[in-house]
Amino acid sequence: MKWLLIIAILFGAPYAAHAAEESLGTKIKKVFEPSPTPTRKHRKKKPTPTPSPKTSPKQKKASLTPSPTETPSSKSKHKKGSPTPTPTESPPPEETPSASPAQTPAPGKKGWPNVSLSPDQISGYENYPSKVRQVIDAGLALTRQNLGYTYGSADPKNGGMDCSGFIYYVLQQNGFSDVPRDSSQQYVWVRKSGNFNAVVSRKEDSFEFDDLKPGDLLFWRGTYNIDRDPPITHTMIYLGREKRTQKRVMVGSSDGRTYEGEQRWGVSVFDFKMPPPPNSGDAKISPVFVGYGRIPGLSKD
Repeated sequence: MKWLLIIAILFGAPYAAHAAEESLGTKIKKVFEPSPTPTRKHRKKKPTPTPSPKTSPKQKKASLTPSPTETPSSKSKHKKGSPTPTPTESPPPEETPSASPAQTPAPGKKGWPNVSLSPDQISGYENYPSKVRQVIDAGLALTRQNLGYTYGSADPKNGGMDCSGFIYYVLQQNGFSDVPRDSSQQYVWVRKSGNFNAVVSRKEDSFEFDDLKPGDLLFWRGTYNIDRDPPITHTMIYLGREKRTQKRVMVGSSDGRTYEGEQRWGVSVFDFKMPPPPNSGDAKISPVFVGYGRIPGLSKD
C-alpha cells in the first residue's frame, strides 16, 4: 500500500501540474482570445468609415475646386472677347452704302442713304429742252456729294444745304442771278412771272397736274412752324417720271422726305406725291402742297 501511494503521488503530481498548466493556459487563452477579436472587429470597422469620409471630401474638393476656377476664367474670356468684335463688326453694315456715291448716308440725322439717278433713268429725258437738262444735271450732280440737310446753308462746301438753298445754288450756277434766297420769296418770284399753277386737289392724278413739266419748281406750306407771308416753307425741282417705276420724282434737300417709302435726310432724289390730309385734332405740323411753276426765264425749247 505504501508503494502504491508513493507511486500515485509520484505520477499524480506531474498530472496535476499538467492539469494546472492546462487550466492556466486555457484561462490565459480565454483572457487573450476575446481581446484580439474585438480589436480586429474594431479595426475592420474603423478603416471602413475612415476612408469614406476622407475620400468623399477629397472628391468633393477636387470636383469643386476646378469648377469655380474654370467658370470665371471662361466667363471673363467671353466677356472680354465678345465686346471687342462687336464694335469692329458693326461699322461695316454702316459703311457698305458708301461704296457708291448714289447710296451714301447723309451726315447729321441717320436715315436711309441718299439717292441719285442718272439721266437715262428718267423717262423721256433726251427730249427735255437743253436748259432744263442743264438745271436737272446740276441738281443730280449734288445728290452724288453726300450732302446732308443744313438749315441756312446754300453752299455744298458746308457739307449740307436746306431746300431753298439747294434751289438758290443750282439756279445761280446756271445763270439765274435774280433767284431769291428763301422758299417764300422764290414762290413770289414764280408767281410774279405768271407761270404758276395752284393745286387744291390732293389726288396725284388730278387735272391740276396736266401742265406739270420737268424743271418746274414745287412748293409746300406747313412743313415746319414759321411765321412768314406767304407761308411757303418748302421747295424742290420736278424731274419727271422714273423709267423703272413710272412714278413722279423730284430733286432737292429735305429733312425727312421719302424715296420708295424710306426717309432720307439731305440732298437726294425723292418721290413726288401728295401729302395726306391734315388731321384737325392733331396739333402737329401738316404739310400741304400749294402748286408748281416754271422757273422765270427758263426757255421751253
